[in-house]
Amino acid sequence: MESTGGPYLNTAAVTSPVGVARLLQMTFGCTTFSLVAHQGGFSAAYGTFCMFVWTFCFAITVFIIACEFTHLHSCLSLSWGNFTAAFAMLATLMSITAAVIYPLYFVQVGCYPIGCEVRDFRIAASIFAGLLFVTYATEVFLTRAKPGQVTSYMATISGLLKIVQAFVACIIFGALVNDSQYGKYVATQWCVAVYSFCFVVTVMVVAFSVTGKTALLWFPFERSVVIYTFGAVLLYTSAAVIWPVFCFDSKYGSPRRPGLCAKGKCPWDSQLVIAIFTYVNLLLYVLDLAYSQRIRFVSHL
Repeated sequence: MESTGGPYLNTAAVTSPVGVARLLQMTFGCTTFSLVAHQGGFSAAYGTFCMFVWTFCFAITVFIIACEFTHLHSCLSLSWGNFTAAFAMLATLMSITAAVIYPLYFVQVGCYPIGCEVRDFRIAASIFAGLLFVTYATEVFLTRAKPGQVTSYMATISGLLKIVQAFVACIIFGALVNDSQYGKYVATQWCVAVYSFCFVVTVMVVAFSVTGKTALLWFPFERSVVIYTFGAVLLYTSAAVIWPVFCFDSKYGSPRRPGLCAKGKCPWDSQLVIAIFTYVNLLLYVLDLAYSQRIRFVSHL
């Protein structure tokens, strides 16, 4: 469809359903961090993370809208469809994390000791943070691959799962560095190696897709991704068995949380978080493998 704004402008970038969603993302994102910066306030690593999420997502969204509206994205050495799909999924995960963390740590019912005005600003910021998540999730829903549709790899379920897998791995790494005592046994060090290897390869898959360099590889990209996903399932299966044994079995660790463990500084808590998200990522890789097999089957019809 030709743009009514002339040959150099693409009005569909702001009038289509995806364009409207992006405009709302820009509006809600700007409103959220403005409320926090003006009166809501933030502190410590949790607050800094939330502000980073909102400002980062706002900046990239403005960049995407500007590029699509002016057609400048055609000048970039990127696979634009893969880039926008990957960012939308990443922003969805980051925004829901911030939408949970900020009210959890900064919102309270009473006015003491922060005052009613600050409390109200924090509540308003939390509401707009939730709306921001909804708009990014809406974009993912609108741009995801439909059955029988030829689209970018990152817009498929397999591509979107790659972003989620990398995000979950980041949560695992955060718990690992929080005094998880993973260096105590060689077996737990193997688990860390599994997390690191799968994370690096997954990020490389995303990077090659976003940059559009898959055609330059000397091996078939799609088949290699499926083989890697199968290997990741096996590796995560080993970690899903080994990590709980060496952390929660009475012979090596503690099946229950130690009573004298300080909140926020307890290795047992970090080990539990790692165990939970190990199973989460294992499930994601299994789903990824199943969907990849389905795609290969459909492509041969």
